[in-house]
Amino acid sequence: MKKSTDRITTSLGRLLTLALLACVAICAYAVTPQEAVSAFSRAPRLPQGSMAVLVSELPTGKILASYNADLPLTPASIMKSVTLASLSDVADVEKGIGTPVYYTGDISDSVLHGDIIIEAAGDPSINSGVWPLSDDFAKEIAQALQQAGVKEITGCIVVDESYFAGTSIPPSWQSGDLPHAYGTGSHAFNYANNSVGRSSVKDPAAIFRADLKRKLSSAGISIAEEGSAAKGGRTLLLTHQSPELKEIMRSCMMRSDNLFAETSLRLFGKLRGGDGSTEDAARRERDYLQKKGIDLTGVNIVDGSGLSRSNKVTARFMENVLRSKADDVEYASFFPLAGQEGTLKKLLAGTPLDSYIAMKTGSMKGIQCYAGYKLDDDFAPTHVVVIIVNSFTCDRAHLRSQVERMLLDIFSADNMTDKTFTTPRKSISDY
Repeated sequence: MKKSTDRITTSLGRLLTLALLACVAICAYAVTPQEAVSAFSRAPRLPQGSMAVLVSELPTGKILASYNADLPLTPASIMKSVTLASLSDVADVEKGIGTPVYYTGDISDSVLHGDIIIEAAGDPSINSGVWPLSDDFAKEIAQALQQAGVKEITGCIVVDESYFAGTSIPPSWQSGDLPHAYGTGSHAFNYANNSVGRSSVKDPAAIFRADLKRKLSSAGISIAEEGSAAKGGRTLLLTHQSPELKEIMRSCMMRSDNLFAETSLRLFGKLRGGDGSTEDAARRERDYLQKKGIDLTGVNIVDGSGLSRSNKVTARFMENVLRSKADDVEYASFFPLAGQEGTLKKLLAGTPLDSYIAMKTGSMKGIQCYAGYKLDDDFAPTHVVVIIVNSFTCDRAHLRSQVERMLLDIFSADNMTDKTFTTPRKSISDY
């Protein structure tokens, strides 16, 4: 859970903040939240007919301000917040994902007469090179074989990817996205972000096998790679453990990682009794949300990351999902803090809302979205905030400045029940 470790609380700091708030209130003419949203909807160069806003109070769900709340729009990466809301409901986020490694046959005279079998389980973080880090998978295997006294393997390396059914890439993804690392597929076995540099990799298992052979060679272990005739059962060599699922989720939200999000949706499908395909998982997620009482009018769930433009959500749907998770402190901590973290680091930086807004962003050509929470001094959500803009043609910087102005107006001291703010919080991360 996030907490402030370096909060500035001097009298001078509070006076400066109050002065800044007073200045903001004067500039904004103390508008109401609805007036602030209405002004945003009429702002020059913004597409009035293809954007939506919804702001509600917690825990009551009272709507403070709204605009086009039931208009279906493309969500881009705020779809990740829906995916992780669903997965965190059904998974034990305190545990990681285990990937067991077996060998067939037997070991005699330093020779393994059999194969090495990796039983993939959908871990997206293996050798990802990004936080949260885990042990080098190929090195783990080589070291375990060394400790078992193996110097030669007569069989081959088998990666069992039967855990997930279906294709690795949703059919509605645009072909222009597929060659890029952000457009790489989600597999039962993922390795090194399923990419090389900025390019996607279609067969991450092949990259892994080549890497493992190099690690085995460095460890003085030869491998025939000709296939084994060994019969009988399998013996567990080791189980690779990913970081805790909550840290994988946090990394997904902070970095807006498509691979992590797509795999999260497929894992949700498996936990709900599905086959792990994206299509089946999306269908099960929709059913699950409907049973929770979420308003799905106008909603189309196609993938877990939001890369597909076929996804459609409404501001009301997003508010429903976020409100349903507002008491989940761990989930709320996944969202980047404004002015501080991840994709929200520049938004509202140095303003009274610096680190008091936590939102997931979503960006595509002509699309800019935000979804998350307004927080109190203890980082607990007090409001849900949803902003979805499609088909804009102005500079993205202009749109962001209008979003900042609206949020500062909505959450000005005059509009807040408790009327309490501290100075912008720094050094808030404890992970």
